[in-house]
Amino acid sequence: MERTRPDASAAPPHAGGADLFVQLAAGLAEGRDLRGLLDRLLEPVVALAGAHSGAVRLLSESGERLQLVSDIGLPNAVHRCEATVDRGCGICGDAAGARRIVWSSDLRVCAERGGDDFFGRTCSRMVAVPLQRRGRVLGVYNLFFADEAEPSPQVMALLRSVGELLGLALDNARLEAQSVRASVMQERQAMAAEIHDSIAQTLTFVKMRLPLLQDAVAEGDEARSLAYLSDVRQAVGDAHGSLREIVTHFRTRIDPRGLAHALEALVARFRERNTIVLAYANTGLPLSLSDEVQTEVFHIVQEALANIERHSQARHAWLSIEGGPLGFELRVDDDGIGARPADEQCDEGSHFGIGIMSERAQRLRGEFSVGARPGGGTRVRLAWNAAGAAS
Repeated sequence: MERTRPDASAAPPHAGGADLFVQLAAGLAEGRDLRGLLDRLLEPVVALAGAHSGAVRLLSESGERLQLVSDIGLPNAVHRCEATVDRGCGICGDAAGARRIVWSSDLRVCAERGGDDFFGRTCSRMVAVPLQRRGRVLGVYNLFFADEAEPSPQVMALLRSVGELLGLALDNARLEAQSVRASVMQERQAMAAEIHDSIAQTLTFVKMRLPLLQDAVAEGDEARSLAYLSDVRQAVGDAHGSLREIVTHFRTRIDPRGLAHALEALVARFRERNTIVLAYANTGLPLSLSDEVQTEVFHIVQEALANIERHSQARHAWLSIEGGPLGFELRVDDDGIGARPADEQCDEGSHFGIGIMSERAQRLRGEFSVGARPGGGTRVRLAWNAAGAAS
């Protein structure tokens, strides 16, 4: 069904222009749906210029096509043929390429696409106005006329201004879409980090315990079997609890009493599950850390200890936190086989875990490194300043 031509005599051009800019400014301020805004504004633009129909075309993501997103007064056959055209097509391509308003009565290219029943008969002249922002063309809008009389210079100036304002609306929509995509990506990365630091580590521990449990059962060693079974049961329970926290809150929680208590519990669990002798010294952990900072530091320590447990083949490990008025330093050392290049990392996700630790350190605006420990083994180091630690 074709939309009818608006009544161009309803108001003088200068009054219609004022009303149009009020509508456009209101639509931009309220952040309305872009396509809905274009549909609402196209009709008064057509009326303002004394045209009988109009269309708005936006550049595709690739920048190679112009896509029809709004139109009024176009026959259905023309609408279908003009749904998408090359960026350089005809008058629209001239306006986009030259970044200026283009008037033309030579509609042969349009007639070849949309048929001469409309172009050359109903429409004898067309104007294409680029939609641009900061020197970048984002689309074109067209107005179609039954005669060859040009609008007044005042109307021409208004049409150019409309193109600039619509370009602003399109640019804002583009920036908002980019912001949404960045936020989604950030949320996905955060979710991956939470799953890795809570569930994946626990399931890796279960995977390590199951062969030991199997051997103990095969050997008929009831005491060892029960001990390993208890470890597996507790780990599965921890994983289930972590999953519920992630689903409910999208962030696993540490000990509600704070980071110091959470680290003490982490050290205790490490000692219970390993023969590796772990020494822990806290000589400067501040009490004023924000919840976000506590969570990041805790998970960095958790990952570092998990890597020692899984890969280091160490006999001893050391966890220390030192602090002062200017900053804080965390070190996790072991006397194992040392750090390995990324291409030698095993398939348990240790290299992925190091990347997540680094991302957490960046959120703290801290310095992070993984390297050789003096005397052999591996050292994980995190340093952050007092301002970053304060709540």
